[in-house]
Amino acid sequence: NDLITRVGPGTPGGELLRRYWHPIAVAEEITDQNPTKFVRVLGEDLVIFRDKSGRTGLIADKCPHRNASLVYGRVEERGISCAYHGWLMDCDGNIIETPPERNDAIMKNVKALTYPVRVYLNLVWAYMGPQPIPEFTPFDTLMREDGHRKIIVHPQLDCNWFQAMENSMDPAHLQVLHQEFYGRGKRTPVNTTRGYTDDVESFEFYLTDYGLMKKRTYTTGVVDEHPVLFPTILRQGPSTQFRTPIDDTHTWHVHVNFRLTEGGSSPDDAFNPPVEYLAPYREPADQLHPIAKYDNRGVIAQDHMAWETQGFIADRSIEHLSYSDRGVVLLRRVVKEQIERVQRGEDPMGVIRDPNHGFIDTNIDEDIWRAEYQRVAQQTGDTWAPPSASK
Repeated sequence: NDLITRVGPGTPGGELLRRYWHPIAVAEEITDQNPTKFVRVLGEDLVIFRDKSGRTGLIADKCPHRNASLVYGRVEERGISCAYHGWLMDCDGNIIETPPERNDAIMKNVKALTYPVRVYLNLVWAYMGPQPIPEFTPFDTLMREDGHRKIIVHPQLDCNWFQAMENSMDPAHLQVLHQEFYGRGKRTPVNTTRGYTDDVESFEFYLTDYGLMKKRTYTTGVVDEHPVLFPTILRQGPSTQFRTPIDDTHTWHVHVNFRLTEGGSSPDDAFNPPVEYLAPYREPADQLHPIAKYDNRGVIAQDHMAWETQGFIADRSIEHLSYSDRGVVLLRRVVKEQIERVQRGEDPMGVIRDPNHGFIDTNIDEDIWRAEYQRVAQQTGDTWAPPSASK
């Protein structure tokens, strides 16, 4: 359990996660009026800042001089200056001034901890692993020009990141947990215990070059596949869902939604999407289960309920797994195998080194079509069925 769930520096799971780029904040939150933002990522306290030259940096919260927080640092042309004594550091962590004196030994031998960042799709992305830095993974939903995007920031998830990812390899929960929204009020389940379980003929799970796939085949012949983009992403329908670990017991949950344009045109906002922040899913928002009550107002709200009520870190020693949980078992096995690859000094799955690597096709076109067909079928009360043999 600890091997997979712990994310801090030096932990096996944390070292695996540090081999990938992760979204860590909304870029438009960093402004001239508010040029710094505290973030906690993979158990590390960090500060995003934008200097007056327009560069974005990610630096350890504690100044290397006397540990004052750099959230209150003053941004300048060359970097960020600690508010306590004025030590000035650039985006690479170089100490370029040491008021009140000039200390050449410190400037030569001491560096602040910084990480590479990239601002893309109105998000700040960070890479917190060793050199050489891998390429930004070119998933189609993040790179294609023929669609509108929207960033959806969900309430902070107050549990370990892996509970959300196990859900992504658990197709059996859809027809039970989400039965109120699955039926859209047009159908009635046989009972609330089974929900719409009987709509499903079979589940399958398999590996891809970039992660794992769960495949659901309905009794009508419709096939539904959702790829898990290793290690922290689910691409479901038009939504690319990121679960960035804040620390062992909290997760930043953000979606990048992608909708195709008419005729394949490139909209003006294709790479500068708007942002929507969703209200908390529980009341009171600052309390946890069992004091807080979840509103279960939608699919993601129900997911948050299921993930958080397992505890900050689920105790997997008291589980009783069944045959339908074999996708979860596969995910756990793959994470363990990829941790072992990192421990041998190898790249884990999905790390891209080729700067000319093409888009990674997650089959978004077919999934968007399938999601729309599902939505219409459920609204009309029709039984799911492919409209033609070719589909």
